[in-house]
Amino acid sequence: MAQEAHREHWGSRIGFILAAAGSAVGLGNIWRFPYITGKYGGAAFVLVYLALIFIVGFSVMLAEMAIGRKAQLNAVGSFQKLRGGAWPIVGWMGVLAGFMILSFYGVIGGWTIKYFIWSFTGLMGDAAAGKAGDVFGAFVTNTPQVIMYQAIFMLITIWVVYKGIGEGIEKYCKILMPALFVILLILIVRSVTLEGAGKGLEFYLKPDFSKLTGESFAAALGQAFFSLSLGMGCMITYGSYVDKQTTLPGAAIQVCVIDTMVAILAGLAIFPAVFAFGVDAGAGPGLTFVTLPSVFAKMAGSSIWSALFFLLLFIAALTSAISLLEVVAAYVIDKGWARPKAAVIMGLLIFALGVPSAMSLTGAPKIAGKDFLDAMDFLSSNVLLPLGGVFIALFVGWFWTADARREVTNEGTHSFGMMEPWIWVCRVIAPLGILYIFITGLKW
Repeated sequence: MAQEAHREHWGSRIGFILAAAGSAVGLGNIWRFPYITGKYGGAAFVLVYLALIFIVGFSVMLAEMAIGRKAQLNAVGSFQKLRGGAWPIVGWMGVLAGFMILSFYGVIGGWTIKYFIWSFTGLMGDAAAGKAGDVFGAFVTNTPQVIMYQAIFMLITIWVVYKGIGEGIEKYCKILMPALFVILLILIVRSVTLEGAGKGLEFYLKPDFSKLTGESFAAALGQAFFSLSLGMGCMITYGSYVDKQTTLPGAAIQVCVIDTMVAILAGLAIFPAVFAFGVDAGAGPGLTFVTLPSVFAKMAGSSIWSALFFLLLFIAALTSAISLLEVVAAYVIDKGWARPKAAVIMGLLIFALGVPSAMSLTGAPKIAGKDFLDAMDFLSSNVLLPLGGVFIALFVGWFWTADARREVTNEGTHSFGMMEPWIWVCRVIAPLGILYIFITGLKW
């Protein structure tokens, strides 16, 4: 058990909270949440999303943190130590999902770097001329350039994980997460003061429950689950670096609050602007890289607003990418690898797997009719993550219950008033809800 004796730990509770929140806060909050909200009717969807975050999302997150802290090991090692048998397969699914997700996440992270620079070097002129779609298409089909920016993004990610928990992940998340909130608040002030912004605020903040459908609930549940980085071992891994004095329920609720705040604030930054300029609020993923540059181009100081937004996206992508690489690196570190070796080799392997995703929009070979990037996204997000989430919830709810109770109460020294509801959410509600995501998502 030498790996436990020398295991790194977070230097402070706030360091852990910000790192875990950074893992949860990603492109899904800023890129996906606004257009999903726009598609499913605005404020009513947001209310459903909030309820599901604090029922299903919180419960699975707390389960993952408890597993990791008790075992003091990576995702695979945690299940091996706590139960054995076939359970380590759940950890393997998380490691594999992290590997696959980061491979294409690095590509999109590279796009954010390109667009940040581009904001000062011609993007606003092209967008003002109505060419935002053309320039995006030209960029993503320029494979050498896409791979170059992917490499830059991955090198930054590798560097932070290379530096370790205290001097790497915790240190940089303490800088990046406050910066993310400052940028968001600046963008909100600009957005809500635009002429015509009131329509966007009304759409976003005034519920219209007549627009809610079964599909809306499925989308809200899926967004709640995926936006918290659940099912991929991130919170098990980060939980393994938590000291025994930290109260896990409080930490989990704080992470959920921060993650949700970012998503809600992103909507406040985007909806008033898109309504002020008459843009479709449910425009899909293109809302970020095609529609919003056209919106920024119509503002005074357009380059500044565009650059701030894509810097925001970069920070969100980076904090999630760091946690994904840490999941993979932690496995081999616990097997005896030195951290620098683990960060560099695993990071380079993930980069190599991401190259076909970088080429996927240039006519590269497809997998069952899907672009490579879409195929990686489908297999990880629609198969591995939901299955991982189901088994993590079942593990705590039915197979590791007594130990889970002790872990979340710090061996009985702290009370947790929601213990029984939490256990039953893990036993029944979360598995059924996540299985619903899994079944509805299996549309290859």
